Amino acid sequence: MSAVLVAVVLSLVSAVAYAAAAVAQERLASRSPGSGTLRLLARGAWWWSVGLNAAAALLHVVALKYGPLTVVQPLGALTLVAAVPMGARLAGRRVSAVEWRGTALTLLGLAAILVTASGPAPDDVLSVPEALTVAGATAALIGVLSRPGARPGLRHAGASGVASGVASALTQTVTVAATDRSGPLLSVQVVGVALLVAAFAAGGLLLSQTAYRGGLGGPLAMVTLANPLAAAVIGLSLLGERLQGGPAGMLLALAGAGLASWGVVLLSRTTPAAVPADDDHPVAAVLALEPGSATAEPALVPRPHDPGHLTAATR
Repeated sequence: MSAVLVAVVLSLVSAVAYAAAAVAQERLASRSPGSGTLRLLARGAWWWSVGLNAAAALLHVVALKYGPLTVVQPLGALTLVAAVPMGARLAGRRVSAVEWRGTALTLLGLAAILVTASGPAPDDVLSVPEALTVAGATAALIGVLSRPGARPGLRHAGASGVASGVASALTQTVTVAATDRSGPLLSVQVVGVALLVAAFAAGGLLLSQTAYRGGLGGPLAMVTLANPLAAAVIGLSLLGERLQGGPAGMLLALAGAGLASWGVVLLSRTTPAAVPADDDHPVAAVLALEPGSATAEPALVPRPHDPGHLTAATR
């Protein structure tokens, strides 16, 4: 089995775990829209979602050891594809035709991107100055996106996607540097960048939890787009990664990105119905719900336009 194929398989499993965690976070956020971080820490359901996110992140770290950012990060879009049937199952409904079209377009676009992005296993890493520069620029961007204002749900989701994408890029540096036998295992580079990874990963998790107060579809779609975009910018500009096929490959990648983006837009146009208030463990429900056990609810319920509903308190 080639290194890239290993990275793809690990990324697929990671995407499913991230999807389960996202559905659980959205259900928790919809039941407790005013809960702060300290109150979330006292909820068992929150720790279930954190555990799923941690497992998905671990798989993602291993995938980055075998595949370049330009391959691993686009597969994160499958988190949205997996979350759609999970959310539909919990709502006791079937996946709509629009959702199926969005899923198909997303998969087709990802296939085009993967054809041009497939390359050798990564061997380049960020230097400490480069990592600090990336971290500083990312922190500034997150600060701008997180400021008070209109549509904070989508802006917090964008900030979460950027934080997670940068964490992935920094994680690849830690993984490659730590497994390089030419240097010490716990070098300044490895330890310093690992601390930045932890900070951005935790920030991305909290920002996404805030974003999901506005529903699952739109915020998760924004996270899905921002994450690989941030990682790809770093991979292509600083890590020496390149798209395959020259100009033709670039056009194919752009076409794939357009298809995937349109698929994400379709998937984000509707939001699942509200979660029953007596569901204490949303992650357990995601993993163990039996057919027919969910309370019947309308298949798709549009959310009213209310900026206050998205006010903030996050693959």
